[in-house]
Order: sequence, then C-alpha cells, then structure tokens
Amino acid sequence: MKTQVTLLILGLCLSSGVHVHGGCKEGFVFRNGGCVDTGRDAQQYKTKQSAGGCNDGFSYTGTECEDEDECDSVIPICGLDANCTNTPGSYYCTCRTGYRSSKGEKFTAVDSRCKDINECVEKKPCDPRQTCENTLGSFKCSCRDGYRKGRGDLACEDINECDTDPSICGSESEGNCTNTQGSYTCACRPGHSNYGNGQGRCTTLTCDGYDDGGSDEQAEGGLERLWAMMRQNCENLISGDEDSSHTGHGLLEDVLTGTDELLSHSQSMDDNSQVTGLLTLMEKAMMLIGPQLKQNRTKMESQHTEAEFAVKRGKAPPTGSVLLTTESASFKTSWETAAGNGTYPGFTVVALVSYKSLNSTSASSFEALREEMQAEKRKEQQEQKVEVSLQIISNVVTACVSNPDSHHLDQPVSFTFKHPQEMNESERLNYTCVFWERDVWSRRGCVASSNSTHTVCTCNHLSSFAVLMALYDIKHTFELQLLTWIGLAVSLACLFVCILTFGLCRSIKGTRTTIHLHLSLCLFLADLIFLCGISRAQKAGCGLVAGLLHYFFLAAFSWMLLEGVQLYRMVVLVFHTTLRPAHMMAVGYGAPLAIVIVSAIAYPQGYGTDQHCWLSLDHGFIWAFFGPVCIIIFLNALSFLITLWKLAEKLTSLNPDLSNLQMIKGFTVTAVAQLCVLGGMWVFGCFMFKSVAMAYLFTILNSLQGALIFIMHCLMSKPVRDEYAKFLRSICNPEKRKYTEYTSNPSSNSQQPLKTNPSTGQSQL
Repeated sequence: MKTQVTLLILGLCLSSGVHVHGGCKEGFVFRNGGCVDTGRDAQQYKTKQSAGGCNDGFSYTGTECEDEDECDSVIPICGLDANCTNTPGSYYCTCRTGYRSSKGEKFTAVDSRCKDINECVEKKPCDPRQTCENTLGSFKCSCRDGYRKGRGDLACEDINECDTDPSICGSESEGNCTNTQGSYTCACRPGHSNYGNGQGRCTTLTCDGYDDGGSDEQAEGGLERLWAMMRQNCENLISGDEDSSHTGHGLLEDVLTGTDELLSHSQSMDDNSQVTGLLTLMEKAMMLIGPQLKQNRTKMESQHTEAEFAVKRGKAPPTGSVLLTTESASFKTSWETAAGNGTYPGFTVVALVSYKSLNSTSASSFEALREEMQAEKRKEQQEQKVEVSLQIISNVVTACVSNPDSHHLDQPVSFTFKHPQEMNESERLNYTCVFWERDVWSRRGCVASSNSTHTVCTCNHLSSFAVLMALYDIKHTFELQLLTWIGLAVSLACLFVCILTFGLCRSIKGTRTTIHLHLSLCLFLADLIFLCGISRAQKAGCGLVAGLLHYFFLAAFSWMLLEGVQLYRMVVLVFHTTLRPAHMMAVGYGAPLAIVIVSAIAYPQGYGTDQHCWLSLDHGFIWAFFGPVCIIIFLNALSFLITLWKLAEKLTSLNPDLSNLQMIKGFTVTAVAQLCVLGGMWVFGCFMFKSVAMAYLFTILNSLQGALIFIMHCLMSKPVRDEYAKFLRSICNPEKRKYTEYTSNPSSNSQQPLKTNPSTGQSQL
C-alpha cells in the first residue's frame, strides 16, 4: 500500500512538470529544496538564512541577501567577443555575430570562450571574381586583379586592360594585346619578345650579339658551344617556339656546366682574350636568362661557378634596395639603379656570378696597373726605385642589371669581398678594387675600403670585379743592396779560398775534404748566381736563374747530408768508413738534378716571379725546395744526435781512443754549427720578401756561411794551417826553400812526411 502511494505522488509530480532533486520548469530556479519563480517569487529567497550566510551568486547587504550582477565588471567576464546576461545568482554568455563557442549557444566563462568564424573557408560568401579576406567577427570581399567594382547587381566586372592601357604590350609595332576575363595576353611581333611571360611587354630582341663568329674574343677558349646554345634560345624566344628545357632555369644550368668545363682546365684561361671572351659571354647570358626565370629569387652553384638572380615584375618600376650574396662576395644596389631611366620592359633583373677558379690571370694583364701604382708610390715616398707585386686574392665576380647604361650609373653600387686570410693594410701591403677592361685589370671608377678580413668596393659602373693585393718592395733598398754586395763578396772570397785549399792541398785529401770541396763549390756558384741574377725579374733568363739557384742550394744541402752520414760511419763503423765517389756524386748532384727536372716539368711557370728570380709561392711550388731541405735537416739532426750518443758511450768505455774520439767530436761540432747557419738562413729566407728585418737577417747569414766554412774547416784545422804557413814561407823566402830541398836527405828517418787518414782528412804521423 505504501509503495502504491509513493508511485502516485511521483506521477503527480511528473505530470505537473516538477522534477525531483532540484529539477525546475523554465522560469524557475531551485533554491533550498524547492523551485521558485525567478521574477515574482524570488524576493522571498533574499532573506538571510538561518545559518547566517547567502547562496552562491548573492551577497549580504546587512538586512538581506542581494543578487550579484556578474556582468557588471571592469573586465568583461565573457570576453570582448560575447554578450553577458545576468540571472538571479548566476549569468550566462552568448557569442556575438561572427563568433561561436564549442559549448553551445549559452555558456559561462568557466566552460568556454568565443572564437572567430572564418567565413571565407566555411561559407565562401564572395563572388568568384572577388577575393575573400577574413576579419575578426566578419569578412571582406574585394575584386580580384583584372576586375573592378561593378555597376548594378554585378559585384565586380572585368577590366579591359587593352583599352585602359593601349601600350601595355608595347607599341603596335612590338605586340598585340588580347583581353581575357580578369587578364590579358600579349602576342609579340617578329623581332620582339616578352621572354615567355604572357603578360610581359614586348621588347626588341636581336640575336646578332650571340653569334659565335661575331668577334675573336667570343670564339676564344672553346666558347663556341655556349654561344650557339644562347643564340638558339634567343631565336626560339623571337619565334615563340620555346623549348622548356632550355629556358630560364634549364639554360642557366647548361651555361654553368659549360663554364665549369672551361675553368677545370687552367691553361684554357692563360690568354687575356680568353678571359675577356668568358666574361663577355656570362654578362650576355645573365641578361638573357634572367627575364625567363619564374621565381623572384634563383640561386645555383656548380663546381667552379656560383650564380644568384633577383627578378621583379610589374607595371611600374620597382623601388628599394637589393642584395645578392655568394660564398665569398656580395653585391648591393637599388632597384631604381637596376631598372635605369629608359623604357621599362615590365621586369627588372639583378644578377651576380662568382668564379671560384679564375683568380689567376697572365702577368700582362697587370702591367699597366703596376706601372701606374709604382709611379704613385715613387711620388709619395720620393723613392728612386719601387717595385710592386700584384696578386688577385678574391674570387672574380660578374655583376649585371637590366639597365642598359650600366657603364655610367647615376648611383654607385657596392661589392663586399672576403679575404682568404686575415691581413691588415700596411706600408707594404695594399688592397685595391679592380675590374676587367679590354684584356687588362683597371681600377678606374672604384674606391676601396678595407680591414683585415673584408674589402668593400664602391664603383660607378658594372663589369667583372675582384680585389687585388699589392705588395710593395721593401724600403731601404740601397742599404740592403749594399749589405748584400759586401756580404756576398766576403762569402765568395772565403769560399774561393776553401775551394783552392780543399782541391790543392794533398796532405788533407780524404772523404770529408771531398765533401767540403763540393759543398764550397755549390755555395760559391749559388752565391754568385744570387748576386748577379736574383733581381732580373720580368727579364729574359729569370726562370733559368731561379732554376740554377734551386739546383745549387739543393746540392749544397745534399753534400751536408753526406757529411752527416760520413760522421755517423766514422763513429759506428770501425772499418770501411769511406764513401765511394760515385755514390757521393749521385747523392750530391744527381738527386737535386732529378728534383729540379721533375719540378720544371710539373709547373714550369713556378720558376721566376714578378718581383724576384726565385721559386713562386703559387700552388705551393716553393715546397719543391723547402720540402727536401726540411727532410735533409731532419735526417742530419737525427744523425748528429746518434753520433754524439755513440761518442758519449765510447768516451766512457774502459779503453777509449781519446785522440781519435776528440777529433770526431770536433768534426761533429763544426758540422752541427754549419747546419745551424745554413739551415737557419733559409728559415729567414722564407720571409725575406715580406719583411725588412727578415731580409737583413737572411743577407747577413748568407754572407756568414762562406766565412764560417773557411774558419771551421781551414783556420781551425792544424794541417791546413801548416799548409798555409808552408805556402807563405815559400812566397816570402823562395831561395831558402830551394836550398832546404837540395840539402835534405830523403833517406833520413827524422824527416818523415805526414800521412793522411783517407777517411777523415786528418793528418797523422
């Protein structure tokens, strides 16, 4: 019975629209266990509760609980994109037009936020002739290019560009304009082209400049294939028969590949006219390729070449600055300079090409510039003689723009080159900006500003540019030459006496004497050639002088190596310490000759430089001398260390031969001193053409080596001194010498001649 009553009450509640557990009809809120009207009956729930507190959404005013208006706040509780509606004890948010919430139409700030609706994507409200632009809470429709705001019911209507601008495709003799919906097309007349751009202005295009037989410089150096390729592309543009594989990007790739084939063979660029032909071709190619490129920026790199393009198209000439960069150089100009003041063809091209292996040109390309710079230096320093050595230290770059009058620019352009190594400018070193002009380097119209790492060239014209490093000859030329003449004269005199001594004195004949004889002879000839021919730069025979110096200085070091080997054998070997003459000649003269022959065949241009008749620093050719010298110095140093070690062992033995060991010790000390002087001389010789101090030290040591050999091997040797004394006595008292020879008894045992140890040259009784 009880269950039936409960079900009856529940049914009555459901039929009346009242829900248990706080569910209320619309317009009612659940408060304190019951549903109350939000309007007429809400006042009774504002009274203070028996517990002394108010429900959520109400605040106590002292006498009653009053509803809090959550919508009345400085910072909108629902955000700027929603409307807030207050309710007794609560509130709800609704999104403004153009926004929506993920929680439905009504929500609170805790539940969700309003987000913008992208009408352009979801609703596509604009006409096909319009573009849609989404905005916060709305959208905007505007006419596409080629359309304008229509009249009447038309949102947008087509613009007839051919009527609006009759010259949009050029003059009637250049091209015809055909209007299309939202656009137009240009059909160029014969002899004209818009480089494959259907909306481009037709301009006059002639292919005569791409004739491979048009000039000698164009036909030089195997460039015929590249000229023919560009001529074919030009003719296709004029006829409208375009081959997609040989336009724009494809043609650029083919040109760089062909250029690589030329630059990979360095001998192909030895002639100035060949360099001119290549640079002329690249300038014309860049201006033919640029307008055909589809992208605003194009960069391409090959093994020997790097290129970058910037292209802007439009009805009006572009403005602003433009910067192109390669690995070691950059080019900065303005679009106004690139476009020029002539008729605007509808596009502007800026191009930069960098050649990674074109920094070595023939000496004749520097002659005029060298004479000009030498004259300026003489006038500046009031020197009678100034020599300057010129060398390209940067990549050569070619810069091109659409402006046909690029030889006389209204605004200067700038190039920034990176130095291969850090070097500051000084009295002797100067960086100069140069460009290629008629087979020679010139600096006309360019100003250079440099630090240790970069050079900025500001020029009023465009061409192919590079940075030139000028090394001026060292100062105090007369003093250094005087010291060289005096020092080498002393050295030659001492070496000449040594040659006579070692060659004529029979009492000191032996292996070491033979080695010293040939060492002195090689140094004598080397010093004599050095004195007479080192300054014959840029004259006939300079290469021969450099080759002879290379040979005789290497031979001198080879005989020093033989001396170290001989000392080692004297200490380590008890018997058979002598060296065979044939073996000594093979090492002393044969090995240096082989090195010189191989070097001359490998790089004949390495003998003789623009400044001195010595080995060139290019391509590491100087190591044809310093490499063998370093090996000989190392082997000799090792031999001397082993010799001294063995000497120390024998001196501490039980029965040392003190006299013989002391003699070998003396030989070793003199050989080490000789190696230090001759080897140390070439340490300073590495830098003699770059530093005044090094040049003086080299000259001093070069003059000391002859005197050192004379002092150590002649004056410090008792048998040699005895021979000198005998020779002087024979000159001073010739009659006494004859009488002594006549009265002497040859069979007497009291006057035995000196015997010489053939292995050492040391006289013995």
